[in-house]
Amino acid sequence: MVTTGFVSLVGSGPGDPELLTIKALRLIEQADVVVFDRLVSSEILDLIPHGVSQISVGKTPGKHCVPQDQINEIIVSLALSGRRLVRLKGGDPYIFGRGGEEALVLRRHGIPFEVVPGVTAAAGCSSYSGIPLTHRGLCHGVRFITGHLQNNEDLEVDWDKLADPDCTLVFYMGLANLQTICSELIRAGLPASTPAAAVHGGTTSSQRKVISSLAELADAVSSAGLQSPVTTIIGDVVTLSDELDWFQSECQQTEGVSTYDSLSLARA
Repeated sequence: MVTTGFVSLVGSGPGDPELLTIKALRLIEQADVVVFDRLVSSEILDLIPHGVSQISVGKTPGKHCVPQDQINEIIVSLALSGRRLVRLKGGDPYIFGRGGEEALVLRRHGIPFEVVPGVTAAAGCSSYSGIPLTHRGLCHGVRFITGHLQNNEDLEVDWDKLADPDCTLVFYMGLANLQTICSELIRAGLPASTPAAAVHGGTTSSQRKVISSLAELADAVSSAGLQSPVTTIIGDVVTLSDELDWFQSECQQTEGVSTYDSLSLARA
């Protein structure tokens, strides 16, 4: 009789392997098989020991490589075969990572599991861009919002409630809808001059940052050629970016926009 395995839903963080938790690294090193998403960085995948099975179920914008139902089936099948499975996700499993959906499937099949938090993109990209998500005198809260829905459906957002000048807004996966996001927030009353930033590849050596006003952000991002994944941060805290930016080592200024290209940081 085969003993049911165990599943660890593990957040790998936004990309920098040094942001992995100690527990996440231990589980990766002890796994029989790792099922991973597209946004898990290659540096983190390199930490998987030789001989451990690796299964990619990555999803690209506008094209799902493996449908979620099939991912669920893969996880359940591997666990029922008695393996120690690490389900490796970018960021945090429970923040726009569908970790809750997969955990429910495991529970319904009687499969034991654990959830290991990871640094979410909002925290990682903001910290590595010199943008504190909260700052006394500039904002009183922060909200995380998905900027993308399945099948290119319209965003289900109450823009009037979201357009709060005293709150930092962070949009995940919103590159394709960036113009809509900016326009709807302005229509709902958020000043067109509100500082805004778009960060590609946050915390990694490919990080690039574009800073502009809310009204001009979409055009600035397009001009800079930023590609997915992009995290968008909107609010007065963005004004601190230049002063607090410890990660970037090179800056190019263009009219109305600052684009930063990072170099690899030396590590001990």
